[in-house]
Order: sequence, then structure tokens, then C-alpha cells
Amino acid sequence: MVNYRYIFLGILLLFTGTIFSQKIKTIECEYIYRAPENISLEQAKITALERAKVQALAEAFGTVIIQSNTTHVENRNGKSDIDFISVGGSDVKGEWLETIGEPEYKISYEQNMLVVKVLVKGKAREITSLAIPLKVKILCNGTDDKFESDTFNSNDDLYLSFISPVSGYIAVYLIDNDKNAFCLLPYQNQQKGQMQVYANQRYVFFSTKDAPTEVKPYVDEYVMTCTRAIEYNQVYIIFSPNPFFKAADSSSLEGLPRQLDFKSFQEWLVKCRKVDADMKVINKVIKIKK
Repeated sequence: MVNYRYIFLGILLLFTGTIFSQKIKTIECEYIYRAPENISLEQAKITALERAKVQALAEAFGTVIIQSNTTHVENRNGKSDIDFISVGGSDVKGEWLETIGEPEYKISYEQNMLVVKVLVKGKAREITSLAIPLKVKILCNGTDDKFESDTFNSNDDLYLSFISPVSGYIAVYLIDNDKNAFCLLPYQNQQKGQMQVYANQRYVFFSTKDAPTEVKPYVDEYVMTCTRAIEYNQVYIIFSPNPFFKAADSSSLEGLPRQLDFKSFQEWLVKCRKVDADMKVINKVIKIKK
């Protein structure tokens, strides 16, 4: 006879262990960034904020082996010292889930050098397993990987190259200078609210000629524009081997993707990540010049 009591107890213990392994912590950090001469104030603020987040994660959860010779994360007497951090913080054993309130900036100049001090507070959790190694490249004016770029001129074409070693689901959002969140993927006319991808297959999104036959009728192609001399946008690439649906959004101005406000986008993403420890989020910053 099957003993349901012990089965239930085993499930409960497994579930409890999962909860504790994914415990969410509130962390904060103050970081001072001295910008090179060729860095604008807006770009310096973005860099300072990302480094503050990674510094906070490193001090809360520790670090792992560095992944490139341009990134150095080191523990000294229990405190992490960071020389250079790439956006996303792939060298620390934690992931940033949510920013609490607005980051606080103090801008000053020392010996004609721009200095940005930022204080940021947020919620994070420890990374307890290896992340899925995705290959993601933002492409400008071409669909081969050699066209990878983080700098666009107004009216340049945007493409995204993507490969995953496992099948799953993907969504892509662009956050503009005015904190509007645009859903680039799934495409506007897809009705399921999710985009499935298959293992070990290279995808080029936003290109009709490179899309699978069944997807071609739905493809949206994008051209980057800006109203200021220089703008910085963020591209969020969200992937999980588990099914998930895009955020609730609405049609915007003609010629623009569906959109929602940045706060609603953040709330949706945080909820997704809290229930799906396998979800991976890659955040890339791109510059658009007039």
C-alpha cells in the first residue's frame, strides 16, 4: 500500500528546501564612479548604477571565477573590490530582482573629472545553480554576428541574434529614455502571448527573411530613432525553459510596438522571476545617435 503521509512529507521537505535556497534578501550599496573624459553624464549614471548593483551582490553572496580578462572581482578581508563590471553582473553569485525606490545620485567634478556617486537599494537572491549559457548579440544593419554593436545611428536597423542550448521561451523588451517599455518579442500580431524557441538553433529576430516559415507573417522589423542628440536604451532579453507569458500591454502610436509603463514592466518581471528560478535576464545598453 502506498503511504501518502510519507510522500507528502517528502514533497513538503523538497518544497521547503527550494524556498530556502531561493530566499530573497534586501541589499544596498553606495558606489563612486569616476568617468573617463569621453563618457557622457547619462552613460556615467548607467555605469555607476550597474556597478553599484554588482558590488552589492558581490558583498551579499560572494563571487565566482571571472569570465573575461576585462572583469576583476576579488574578495579582500570579506569585502569585494571590483575594478570593472559588465552589465548584468555575471561574475557574482547573486542576481538583482527589483530596485526599491529610485537610486540617489550625487554629481560632482574633481580636477575636471566627472564623478558620479549613487546609492541603490533592492531585492536579490543567491544563484544556486549554473545559469543557462545563452548566446545573445544585438546587431546593427546586418543579420550576421559580425554586425554586433551597441551603438546605432538614427534610422539604423535593429536585429537580435539568439542561440540557446535548451528549448524554451523568450521575450524581448526595449526601455527608452522616457522609461517606456516596448514589447519587441513576441511580435505584435502573435496571439499566444509567448514565443517558443528550440535548442541549438540560431534565431535572428526582427528579420522577415531569417524567420522560420511559420513565423514570417508575424515578424516586426525595427528601425532605431531618437529625438535627442544621444539617447540610451536598454534591451531586456528574457528566457526560460519554462512557459511564461508577456506582460499585459496596449497598442501605442502607429509604427511603434505595443507598450506599458516601466513600473508595470518591472512588477511583471519581478513576479516572473520569483516563481521561476530558471528564468535568465540579460540587460544590454545601446546608444542611439542622431
